[in-house]
Amino acid sequence: MIQSSLSSWASNLGHLGIPPEKLKALQEEFTQSWTDLLQSGSGVQELLSKDRRFATPAWEQNDLAGWVAASYLVNARCLMHMAEAVEGDEKSKSRIRFAVEQWIAASAPSNFLTLNAEAQHKAIESSGKSIAQGIQNLLHDMQQGHVSMTDESQFEVGRNVATTEGAVVFENELFQLLEYKPLGAKVFEKPLLMVPPCINKFYILDLQPANSFIRYAVEQGYRTFVISWRNPDESLAQKTWDDYVEDAVICAIEAVQSICGVESINALGFCVGGTLLGTALAVLAARGEKPVASATLLTTFLDFSDTGVLDVFIDEASVKVRETEFAQGGLMQGRDLASTFSFLRPNDLVWNYVVGNYLNGQTPQPFDLLYWNSDSTNLPGPFYAWYLRNTYLENRLSQPGQLTVCGEKIDLGKLNLPVYVFGSREDHIVPVGGAYATTGLLSGPMRFVMGASGHIAGVINPASKNKRSYWARTDGKLPQDFQKWLQKAEEHPGSWWPDWAQWLQQHSGKLIAAPKAYGNRHFQAIEPAPGRYVKART
Repeated sequence: MIQSSLSSWASNLGHLGIPPEKLKALQEEFTQSWTDLLQSGSGVQELLSKDRRFATPAWEQNDLAGWVAASYLVNARCLMHMAEAVEGDEKSKSRIRFAVEQWIAASAPSNFLTLNAEAQHKAIESSGKSIAQGIQNLLHDMQQGHVSMTDESQFEVGRNVATTEGAVVFENELFQLLEYKPLGAKVFEKPLLMVPPCINKFYILDLQPANSFIRYAVEQGYRTFVISWRNPDESLAQKTWDDYVEDAVICAIEAVQSICGVESINALGFCVGGTLLGTALAVLAARGEKPVASATLLTTFLDFSDTGVLDVFIDEASVKVRETEFAQGGLMQGRDLASTFSFLRPNDLVWNYVVGNYLNGQTPQPFDLLYWNSDSTNLPGPFYAWYLRNTYLENRLSQPGQLTVCGEKIDLGKLNLPVYVFGSREDHIVPVGGAYATTGLLSGPMRFVMGASGHIAGVINPASKNKRSYWARTDGKLPQDFQKWLQKAEEHPGSWWPDWAQWLQQHSGKLIAAPKAYGNRHFQAIEPAPGRYVKART
């Protein structure tokens, strides 16, 4: 995805430049930075101590390596200031900043054995064993097709991740529907259907018992169902956005209604799952149907006017490339999508592991979230190309009547139901302002909550650990501008999960006896959760 965007970028950058007065100021700043570094005896150590890549004794004790790293940091700072000083349209300026950030991250002296003082120290201390292990790690990662972020041998889906007890009660070619076993004698009358992103696997919501959002929902008394997406192969290479809306989300809603014998359910969508859910609800509304009593949207775009750093990849030329590529069907490979998302944070999600795995010869620590992150999924090409054009490029989903899905004109303004909207403060995939924009599209009563941290860690913030914070407004007002909402938002310590559970309880009906078996006579248990679809790897 990154490579396919480069050619279209280059042709649009000729009109950009740095005004002479800004360039002169940058030159003076650069000269002064070097003067300060040379004149200050502690300047090198002071610079190194502020960057975790160089903040170890090995760099401080190696004068040559320390100077190389310090000069790199001075030059990198100057380059970023130059990128920020470029004048032109916002998209081109963002692309220049992104490209410079990538180049700076890749060229760090810590990434090269000949310049990395810490790696050299480990090699000497271990009599070369760290280098030998690093080569083994490199060969292993080449064979598996991606850089190891965690010790993947320590995890197995269904054994120590995705372990909440349940069963598959329905399946078709796109998804399996999982129903989870109640943990108490009573459940709320209205069941809960979760729609996770099809770009990833559902068990981000069910990592381990201590941080499982699914288990938490079950513990609160919600009869919980979850869509487990199939990892597409060539048999699904022709599938479209309409197929995923009609034959997956709407199909799952109807199945849950039938299993539980209710007219309406509650639904939750996460990331692209939320976009699919919102689209499905709009299709149903256009048909005069209202099977969902309340919706929860977690880090979800419905209005794509502020897509953050991902906007650098999207323009007419890049979208046409994908449309041409997938005109006759095909698969968007999961490894390509995973690589793109990793390079949004190159130091944390790429070079950190290159240095640790290969130069230092270390085995990454077991971490369930990073195991999930490495368990990528494909997407049907037509689905992906449609998604790029109609959401990221043209933002047509948010425009009433401008988009036809499943034969229906879409108007999100007709969705008149209670909605809980959640955004993460440091989210680089769905910026919090982009998540907040949903509040201006829908008609029903809404509650917006902002959590700390990023796209995943902000959502997966277990109530039992009492970490981080969330922000909400007691007056319930939702001004058009997110910053105005934030001005009067109050910080609450701990997880947002209890706030959501309390909100959902108001829309879940009375408590009834928990079912003693999965499904019903029309939807019988097929196999134990998490099912076989989630175990298929790319």
